[in-house]
Formats: sequence, C-alpha cells, structure tokens
Amino acid sequence: MFNSSFQTLESFKEVLTQLPEAIYTKPCPILSNATIGQHTRHIIELYQCLVQGYGTGSVSYDRRQRDKRIETDVHFATFQLVQIQISLEKPNKKLNISFDLNGHEQELESNYFREVMYNLEHTIHHEALIKVGINLLTDIKLPDSFGVAPSTLKYRKQCAQ
Repeated sequence: MFNSSFQTLESFKEVLTQLPEAIYTKPCPILSNATIGQHTRHIIELYQCLVQGYGTGSVSYDRRQRDKRIETDVHFATFQLVQIQISLEKPNKKLNISFDLNGHEQELESNYFREVMYNLEHTIHHEALIKVGINLLTDIKLPDSFGVAPSTLKYRKQCAQ
C-alpha cells in the first residue's frame, strides 16, 4: 500500500515537472474551468490532512488549508508531494474522520491504512481528470498508467493475453 502510494506520487511528480507554469495554472474548459494546479492542490491537501491528523487521531478533509501557492507554483507543489512521500508510512491506528454533512458535523471511525488507501484511489481519480486537461492543453506524452487504477491495469493486461 505505501509502495503503491509512493510510486503513484512519484509518477505524478514526473508528470508535473514536464508542465510549463502557464499550463499548470490555465483554466481548462472541459474540467469546468478548473486548473491542473487546483486538482493538484486538492490531492496534496487531502494527504496533508491525513498526515497532520495522525498524531491526534482526528482527521477532517473539509478543513484543509486551500493553499493557493500549491495551485499556482508547480515547483512548490512537487516539493509538497516529496514531503508527503517522506511522511506517509506510519503504523496503523484508529482515526476519527469528521466531515460536514448538510451543515451538521458528523464523525465516523476509520483507520490510518484505510485512509491511505482512500487517498491513493482519490489521487488516481484526480490524475485521470488531470490527464484529460493535459491532453487537451499540451502535446505531452503521458504514461499509459497515469490516472488508471492498478486493478484496471491488471485487467487490461489479462485481456491482452
């Protein structure tokens, strides 16, 4: 699980380093005018919420910072991904996940490993959206695996045999 997370974030960093700043911050019509930087910030900040909440055992993905620098500075964003890679691997433990549901604070019990997996799947989902934006805005050749779940890659490999 941690290895898959590390590799997914590593691939993401490699893609981001190929992007000119103007593309990273350019609104993409097919993504409801969101930018690649905004999707990147969203990925990073959910991981940051998880890592920061580990110590107290309480995580709220709703209370993330929404740091504009992550969505406007691709170099700062890649640095944040490195920080996540460094700090992600931790022992499993119980976590309380709080969230706002129709104006009411709710809480549910989870655990660290489950939330790492959630963040991995969430990252892959947003990478798929980012891939659409990159393909629309650039001629950059992305890895076939970028934005594709490992189970899908495994299935495709089985079908090709």
